[in-house]
Amino acid sequence: MISSETWGVAIDALRANKVKAALTMLGVVIGSACIVLVVTIALIGKNYVIAQIEGVGSNLVFADYLGGGGTRTVADEISTADMNAARELPHVAEVAGTHDATNLNVVVNGKEKPIALIGVTQGFQKIRNLLILKGRYFDDVDMQNAAKACLITQDLAKQYPEDMIGKDIRVGELRLTVIAIFRERVATFGQSEIASESVLIPFQLMKTYRGEDYVRTLYAQADSSSNVLLVTDEVQHLLQSRHRAGAAYTVQNLSSILEAAHRISMALTAVLMMVGFVALVVSGVGIMNIMLVTVTERTREIGVRKAVGARRSEILYQFLIEAFLISGIGALVGILIAVSIKIVVEPLLPTEYNIRIPISLASIAVSFIVSCGTGVLFGYLPASRASKLQPTESLHE
Repeated sequence: MISSETWGVAIDALRANKVKAALTMLGVVIGSACIVLVVTIALIGKNYVIAQIEGVGSNLVFADYLGGGGTRTVADEISTADMNAARELPHVAEVAGTHDATNLNVVVNGKEKPIALIGVTQGFQKIRNLLILKGRYFDDVDMQNAAKACLITQDLAKQYPEDMIGKDIRVGELRLTVIAIFRERVATFGQSEIASESVLIPFQLMKTYRGEDYVRTLYAQADSSSNVLLVTDEVQHLLQSRHRAGAAYTVQNLSSILEAAHRISMALTAVLMMVGFVALVVSGVGIMNIMLVTVTERTREIGVRKAVGARRSEILYQFLIEAFLISGIGALVGILIAVSIKIVVEPLLPTEYNIRIPISLASIAVSFIVSCGTGVLFGYLPASRASKLQPTESLHE
């Protein structure tokens, strides 16, 4: 066991050389803080990307009819009956369907503007995470009675000089009352059926207007992320089994994108962690150099200690303790700096982005262990050299 006297001598030696110990410690502070911050930055990036992807629709599966044999037949389109059947699948939490109309205009300030008119079912808001900025979504009465009500996008609402809630707009041959203004929680930049200037109407109204009783896109929401692939296969099998063999359907999900985000995050974390480890290695070399210089400067002290009976192991432990204290205290200071950055920066972030700064307890543990291990590892050579000095030679220095 290491005696309390050895600890006392090591601590006294560091006190006697405060500036040198502090400068040596600085490298460890930077390295340990770097490891914690690197993992934190990687987690922020991963969480933000995943939140953006899931914002389009959590656990989302979507299906479209591609046609069959070079032709499209109404019988093979995805029907409302198909949608209701998908709702009965064991791991489906919600379903919705859309049907859009093209080449329609709306009059804004005396000018016609092209817009996207989209018929939606009841579950569309929940599945697509639509954010109602003002007003309300369609209720069951609106859906069943094919109410001439509509929701307009935020971008379209800005084109009007007045508040459009309760006002009428004319889309093609339809006269619609605006009941809400909405936006996508995460912008899809026109890659979904919702464009920047879109109008949503009840699916039953679209059916009456177009005379087409089918959905162009079927959405199914899995009850958990682990069941997304299963639901994808179930929806694919459901559609194929309910239509002729030649009909082709594409059923997709966002899992591949989420997996890519995870892989990219892991790769970035690994690369950035290497940067942190390099910083610790550099600080370890600094510890070794300073300790070697210290051994040379304290040769006479070592000789005196050996002359009065200090064993070789006690000298070895003394210098290892000094290296451990330098690296350990440096690691704690670096970790505290990293954590304090989270506390200071997080309240300053824009609230609309809903970004949180996570601190990984594993990164703190790894940072402390690696920092202390680096200090002791690089401190062993000078400690071993000090313990091997002969008393007679040391006292002649």
